[in-house]
Amino acid sequence: PTMRSLAANAVMAGCKPEYFPAVVTALRSCLAPEYNLSGILATTHPCTNMAIMNGPIRNEIALNCGSNCFGQGWRANAAIGRALQLIMLNVAGARPAVMDRATQGSPGKYAFCFGENEEESPWEPYHVRKGFAAADSTVTTMAAEPPHNINDHGSNSGKGILKTIAGTMSQAGANNTYLHGPVFVVFGPEHAQTVARDGFTVEQVQEYLFDHSKVHVSRISDENLESWAGQDRHAVQDHYHPAKSPADIQIVVAGGPGKHSAFIPSFGNTAASSSIIRKP
Repeated sequence: PTMRSLAANAVMAGCKPEYFPAVVTALRSCLAPEYNLSGILATTHPCTNMAIMNGPIRNEIALNCGSNCFGQGWRANAAIGRALQLIMLNVAGARPAVMDRATQGSPGKYAFCFGENEEESPWEPYHVRKGFAAADSTVTTMAAEPPHNINDHGSNSGKGILKTIAGTMSQAGANNTYLHGPVFVVFGPEHAQTVARDGFTVEQVQEYLFDHSKVHVSRISDENLESWAGQDRHAVQDHYHPAKSPADIQIVVAGGPGKHSAFIPSFGNTAASSSIIRKP
């Protein structure tokens, strides 16, 4: 695609000029071979291109990283997310019921863009843990389902919150159960601060969730077990894990006050791809 065609879609989405480098970078992340964009655009799965932003650009463009960060009312979130979707529709050709064969789709196909709430996170920012500098502005994309809410107002311990999150992640019908792609757990700041207060590092959170969200074979239909075995997807000690390894459970912090977090499964055959935003 030409920059002119990308810019046209960004304008239609309501982007300000200062948003455009983020749009181009998000598209670049989607074009990584391991991202599997051609499969994502044609699947019956309801996945969409989610964009998570880190670094100084969040504040420079007034991106919402706090309360209602998945929702309405913020131009940067809506316009950047919508621009990426319009490019997929108008440039890549992912028209519903033509190339895009999603059985039901999801509201995320309109726009799915938010920033990490680095200021209220008890851990290092996501992009720093991925090897970027704190001063870098980055976009991370993944072919994602919409957020699955995790409500835990009762637990006042880190372990209790992690137990609730693991239970939410344990889904027999998720692509990740047998395809082992990345997943995101988006901690609300209150949940994150409680978990960190009780001494859990990000790595320990990943290990706990990996072990406690596994799905026992008794919860999976006989037909699926046979189908998955035919795809060389086998249970480990009678369980299927939600990701290939603990490191594939991506941890970020976003949102505002309230004891809610979110689980975001992926298409499965995809990657979480990160790129630096280069300003002209």
